Amino acid sequence: MTKKHILITGAGQRIGYALACHFLAQGHQVTVSYRTPRPQVSELIERGAHCIQADFSTDAGIHAFIQAIDAHNPVFDCLIHNASSWNSEKQSQDFAALFDSMMQIHAKTPYLINMAATRWMNSGDIIHLTDYVAHKGSAKHLAYAASKAALENLTLSFAQQLAPDIKVNSISPALIMFNDGDDDAYREKARKKSILGTVPGEQEVINACDFILASQHMTGQSLKLDGGRHLA
Repeated sequence: MTKKHILITGAGQRIGYALACHFLAQGHQVTVSYRTPRPQVSELIERGAHCIQADFSTDAGIHAFIQAIDAHNPVFDCLIHNASSWNSEKQSQDFAALFDSMMQIHAKTPYLINMAATRWMNSGDIIHLTDYVAHKGSAKHLAYAASKAALENLTLSFAQQLAPDIKVNSISPALIMFNDGDDDAYREKARKKSILGTVPGEQEVINACDFILASQHMTGQSLKLDGGRHLA
């Protein structure tokens, strides 16, 4: 197995953390960003990951992260954009601020990091974690859905700009895992939204990343992990 150096944003919990653990277990070198110190971050450090605290909610925070990466003069083989924020119009009446925040995290952050990544990558893969709602829209998460759609479009643009050396693809999941506080009624309702009726967990995204990294002939594509929700 060829050892890789993999950069993952938003790896302090859930899918990002699972990806970091997976690649560390395979013997790869892993660098991650995290916003909030959590026990999982300490565990990643103990396992050998290079963990950088970053706040992508401001331009200054994005540039500080890029400068922190530059200081180590790395060579990355893969960049996975997982950092995300799940806010909705129900949670905020300041719609302008909400829209700016969603675009900041899900579109501007990957855009600026990708523009800098040509200093860190000679070849390899960039993977954007988008969302099922980027294709369908969402009446309850309008700004979130729009920002993930922007990231889907950036997948196409960066695939063109960075070819043939760097492949750029996205992974577009619907509900992958529940939160600890989700009750049985919610879980049952959520399962019925897809024809497979599954909520597969983090391993499904790990499998998709492994597939993309193994492929030599795919760029500008979106892997849809939705359990057939578009057919329900």
